[in-house]
Amino acid sequence: MKQIAIYGKGGIGKSSISSNLSVNLASNGLEVLLVGCDPKSDSTINLFGGKRIDTALDLYKKGITDPDKLVFEGYNGVKAVEVGGPAAGVGCAGRGILVALKTLNKDYYLERGFDVVIYDVPGDVVCGGFAGPAREGYADEIYIVTSGEYLSIYAANNIVKGLFNLNVKLGGIIGNMRGIAKEEEKIESYAKEIDSGLMGAIERNPKIHESEIEGKTVLERYPNDPLNLKFKSIGSKILQNKKAKVPTPTIDEKIRSILGGFY
Repeated sequence: MKQIAIYGKGGIGKSSISSNLSVNLASNGLEVLLVGCDPKSDSTINLFGGKRIDTALDLYKKGITDPDKLVFEGYNGVKAVEVGGPAAGVGCAGRGILVALKTLNKDYYLERGFDVVIYDVPGDVVCGGFAGPAREGYADEIYIVTSGEYLSIYAANNIVKGLFNLNVKLGGIIGNMRGIAKEEEKIESYAKEIDSGLMGAIERNPKIHESEIEGKTVLERYPNDPLNLKFKSIGSKILQNKKAKVPTPTIDEKIRSILGGFY
């Protein structure tokens, strides 16, 4: 069983990457669990036709603590959990993640025969409860989603600093491109700078947006589209990856130098 956590700047497309990776991994016959750690509870929404599932924390409030009842089955057989959290500005969402992860632990995953567990973690925060998948050892390795834009890579580097301080392994970088010049090369150069690698890059494609408007993954909305091959390729590289290591963060000036070198 492989457990990974996906981090990145808020709004960079982590949930889109996570859900599309999940369904494509499942299409290869793997048992996949997607754990949404965002208090907005929208990580798994595209597995259920745009509908939200009951969150673990809401079910806890009703006295439901059986882990099997926290897990729902979505498109292509992907199992899904939404941790949930308090309303915006009320309470600590990170604490909710830790509570849920204690229920959904490695022993439970092994008993249910999961091959892959993906944690979709909000924002670029690697402290408090949001660091749980990394710091507490729930994830074997971390993957960071970024575009080739400065602020996105800046945020990625902040995550790398957190992983370095926590002594947590980075599996690699996943590009979610915005269509800027030489973008994949910029992301790959940054990955090399932190002693990591680029697992693959998803080009800007209106079919992703169109699928999400219908509450679907690309595989469900456009099953024969070549874009699915990109997700399958990234998923395969993640499963076969044996080069995960603690990354070495760089400095802001170096990031600017890397990006500026492609103009």
